Amino acid sequence: MNAGAPHKQLSGWLGCLSDPTRMRLLALLQDDELGVGELCEVLQLPQSTASRHLKVLAEQGWVRHRRRGTANLYRLDPEDLDGRAAELWELTRRQTADWAEIGQDRLRLKQLRRRSGAEAFFADAAGHWGALRRELYGDAYPLDAVIALLPTSWTVADLGCGTGDLAARLAGTVERVIGVDQSADMLDGARALTEGKGNVELVHGDLCALPLPDRCCDAALMQLVLSYLPGPGEALAEMARILRPGGKAVVVDLMRHEREDFRREMGQLWPGFEAADLAEMMNQAGLERVSCTTLTPQPGAKGPALLLANAMTPIKENRP
Repeated sequence: MNAGAPHKQLSGWLGCLSDPTRMRLLALLQDDELGVGELCEVLQLPQSTASRHLKVLAEQGWVRHRRRGTANLYRLDPEDLDGRAAELWELTRRQTADWAEIGQDRLRLKQLRRRSGAEAFFADAAGHWGALRRELYGDAYPLDAVIALLPTSWTVADLGCGTGDLAARLAGTVERVIGVDQSADMLDGARALTEGKGNVELVHGDLCALPLPDRCCDAALMQLVLSYLPGPGEALAEMARILRPGGKAVVVDLMRHEREDFRREMGQLWPGFEAADLAEMMNQAGLERVSCTTLTPQPGAKGPALLLANAMTPIKENRP
């Protein structure tokens, strides 16, 4: 090794650590293995910016990465570092431990971790979600009857549209369908299933902060979604917000159960809901005429029993 090589390597390490964004990335990646999308959400960065910094960190040996599905996951493991680099990182870590930005990043990461189980589940299940859902819950609950009653001129939102089977069914009945999902993997499946259906629009977005304007839909359906959301009441309020006066809201979700192993395996945050609690949440969201009933489990279904709730927004609008 020539005499300049160690100096060049040290300069590269110091250059990496001289950038505040890269120091924030490393502080997070020592705590957890994260993908680019997750890092963008926590640091509130554009994807191109996060990817550029991660490329530099990987080239300089600060982080390693592996594939999971279509995503790269990054991690800083101090044991993988060159001894001198490890000393530099330890010094940097101590000096930045009280940075307000890093404290805020960790708070956002903590919130993100609450949702990570569901995201990982849907990333893995996207290719076979329709078959898995039928195996667990059957397909006999009366959504087809609901769809048949929808006026053909309506715009309908499928919130948590998954791989798009319901959106595809709706497309043949109503004028316009807007499918929204938080999982990019699920939306890839939905695009394939609804290809050629010109009245279907698919949107990537947070169901607790829908990227849709107020009063843009005549009806909204939420099928097996609330159990996965950190704020089911917030999602129902968003559902009500996007409905026009007199708009229809339909929710299908799990009846409350005690199967903790099932909840963990499915990546769910909530073990279903009591009918009265779901009805109260819908009322609190600004919906009225709420009806919530327990559905008879389909023979052979392996998952918990389901609830069907329907409601409407006030015809005389009293929401702000």
